[in-house]
Amino acid sequence: MREPDAGADVEIVSVHYAPEPTGNAPYSTSLARELARRGRTVSAVAAHPFYPGWRIYPGHGGWTVREDDAGVRLARLRHFVPRRPTSVMRLLSETSFGVRASMRRWAPAQARILVSPALFATAVVMLRATLLDRRTPVLVWIQDLYGVGLSETGGGGGAATRVVRAVERWVLTRATRVVAIHERFAHAVERDYGIDPARIDIVRNWTHLEDVPLPDRAKARARLGWSADAVVAVHAGNMGVKQGLDTVVEAAALADRHGSAVRFVMVGNGSDRERLEAAATGVDAIDFVGTLDDETFRDALAAADVLVVNERPGVAEMSVPSKLTSYFTSGRPVVASVDPGGASAEEVRRAGAGVVVPSGDGAALLAAVEEVGADPERAAAYGAAGQRYRREQLSKDAAVDRFEAILDAAIAAPREASAPSMAVPPARA
Repeated sequence: MREPDAGADVEIVSVHYAPEPTGNAPYSTSLARELARRGRTVSAVAAHPFYPGWRIYPGHGGWTVREDDAGVRLARLRHFVPRRPTSVMRLLSETSFGVRASMRRWAPAQARILVSPALFATAVVMLRATLLDRRTPVLVWIQDLYGVGLSETGGGGGAATRVVRAVERWVLTRATRVVAIHERFAHAVERDYGIDPARIDIVRNWTHLEDVPLPDRAKARARLGWSADAVVAVHAGNMGVKQGLDTVVEAAALADRHGSAVRFVMVGNGSDRERLEAAATGVDAIDFVGTLDDETFRDALAAADVLVVNERPGVAEMSVPSKLTSYFTSGRPVVASVDPGGASAEEVRRAGAGVVVPSGDGAALLAAVEEVGADPERAAAYGAAGQRYRREQLSKDAAVDRFEAILDAAIAAPREASAPSMAVPPARA
């Protein structure tokens, strides 16, 4: 391993990194490791793992910790992790990481990749790059759009939304290339922020689970303690505001009331979990389990009768759930309680991997789970379609090939020593 401050072909700056199991951490980690495996010198700057539970994981900590992560020179930086992640606390948390990442000694790199979320950390690092490192191309990899998210979830007032959109516009305008994870994101970046489509690339997220044979379903159910008679519907991943998981609690309460065989299993953690567990008090048809290791997680997906995607009503473009890539790998059918015209619905339909019902309707969610769970042939067809879509469209090799091509083009393009105006460009009408 080279010295920590030696130069790199590529430096990736991402708040989130393994062993965080959800969000954009699996993709930042997977990209870094695969680029290193392919012979590139890769450094990564990340926080100590804390998401989705908003607690630094046991065994981690320290002001600055350097590691060799499968050939990646990884520097972990301590930053502010709030105990209650309100909007203001998240802003402070992101900004504190950005300050730490900007104040360290920057080693030379042929290109830098900044991952958003976290937007405000990315903005601080971009400011440093703009002022002091103008010749190095910077790619901004968009996993979520904050401006669209605030509009769709009602997470901020008009002034807050305008500030967030201004910051996001400034960051994207300053980027050499903008890498979006979906066509909807690319369209929103062009439409809302006036970014030239010639500077926007699309690289679809891929599954972070290893491509290994699936476990035997009956044995996996036995290991998990699930009854053979139950229709198990698994929701895996973050439990936050945009997931709108009160709908699942409502569906579970209806299952109790109607004597349904459906049982919902909520796998993971998040800022809304405690409130959801309180709301589900006395509801027998729902269980909450913590974050699982990869092997048990694979068991849970393969053993499920149905896999659930749920989003808050009004969420349409702000994100494409990363869980879908893992769901498609599992060979199980998907029931998506989402906006019928949104990005998540489009993804499920494009894959042919399941059914879509309107978000916010617990009765419709329960009915769809019952219908799909009671029809093994239909469920198997949906599962096979998802696997086929994953192989053809969401492979890691294809995604990293595309990323390498974007990196090489950005590195080869001439860069001017003087940066454009620091002003925020006007919003489009």
